[in-house]
Amino acid sequence: MNIFLTRIFLILSLLLGGIVYSQKEETVRWLDFEQLEDSLRVHPKKVFIDFYADWCGPCIRMQKEVFTDPKIIHRLNKEYYAVKMDVESRDTIVFGNQKFVNERMNRRNPVHQIPMLMGRQKNKPFSVPALVFMDKNFDPTGRYFQYLNVEQLSDILLQ
Repeated sequence: MNIFLTRIFLILSLLLGGIVYSQKEETVRWLDFEQLEDSLRVHPKKVFIDFYADWCGPCIRMQKEVFTDPKIIHRLNKEYYAVKMDVESRDTIVFGNQKFVNERMNRRNPVHQIPMLMGRQKNKPFSVPALVFMDKNFDPTGRYFQYLNVEQLSDILLQ
């Protein structure tokens, strides 16, 4: 009888241990702009901004396939402050002693001021996904307006 109980205990331990382990998987530590401003003041670091929309197919695909990849998670968390912002946000955001709002809330394309300023393409309408890379001085180093797979984003993060 002792052997039977020992085996049950061992099996339960393995199962429960696996559940606990899976709950501790690392994820991207996303910040909002207020948190970013505080973080940059304390410890300057490169910045990655993901401007997305809930209805954007490529954005959803990146969230599921790319931002869950261990290599991407590790690189973003180690070398960047990662910011995720819904472009249709209705929030008032204070950043750099300025207040930013969504002036287009009741219009057809309700894009917030921040993505319009930071993630806009010259002579083209705003589109998502819009991925913005900045150096530790908060100067832009790259902008991408497309789905990037794990390899593509990994290559960009290494630059």
